[in-house]
Amino acid sequence: QVQLMESGGDSVQVGGSLRLSCKFSGYTERSWCMGWFRQGPGKEREGVGSILTSGGNVYTADSVKGRFTISYDNAENTLYLQMDSLRPDDSGMYYCATAGPLVCVRARNLSTLDLQEFGNWGQGTQVIVSS
Repeated sequence: QVQLMESGGDSVQVGGSLRLSCKFSGYTERSWCMGWFRQGPGKEREGVGSILTSGGNVYTADSVKGRFTISYDNAENTLYLQMDSLRPDDSGMYYCATAGPLVCVRARNLSTLDLQEFGNWGQGTQVIVSS
């Protein structure tokens, strides 16, 4: 059974940084596509980026490109989201999720993440960016 646990959310000032973590357990021996999503107040959930646990096929949404970095540590089975130059519109609940590996290939090729393709989700961690 796949389990995901996010952490690292906090309240920060504009321009600040945070690193979110997503601890992944269960069936970690196979390759997965792991994604970060966020949902701001009154907004739909949107994809932030994705990466293969076996490495590569990194996709980052245009809205965060150059500010956010996605990485995966195989030794720790942990997905990370380094967030720099944070803005108020980055506020929201951040979720990690898993999907089959081809989802990451499609995300990179099509420059979009389809949350319907992700079947396992964490509970989320809250990020608040204030001015």
